[in-house]
Amino acid sequence: QVQLVESGGGLVQAGGSLRLSCIASGRTFSSYGMGWFRQAPGKEREFVAAITWNGGITYYADSVKGRFALSADNAKSTVYLQMNGLKPEDTAVYYCAAKTLGVNLVVRYGYNYWGQGTQVTVSS
Repeated sequence: QVQLVESGGGLVQAGGSLRLSCIASGRTFSSYGMGWFRQAPGKEREFVAAITWNGGITYYADSVKGRFALSADNAKSTVYLQMNGLKPEDTAVYYCAAKTLGVNLVVRYGYNYWGQGTQVTVSS
């Protein structure tokens, strides 16, 4: 089992920044990497960014490239999503997830552990 706890969401004006954190506990060694997904009202949950525990290789959705940066602190089993240049369309609940099946971090399949989500609201 892997437990995930997100924090750092909130309300910010367009152009502002937020940093989300996700602390993993339990059998974290069983996960290949960590991902962030988001879900806006009435929309499907979509991939945002991901990182491998080994090597810190990162992946980003095209919609956030150049604005979001993902990093990991292996010693603390924590991943950080720095979000800059936020836009109203970034408004969503953001979920942290642990990938335990497969190695393709961009797809939702294989993310078997999820956090409770943190709300990010960007006002125009």
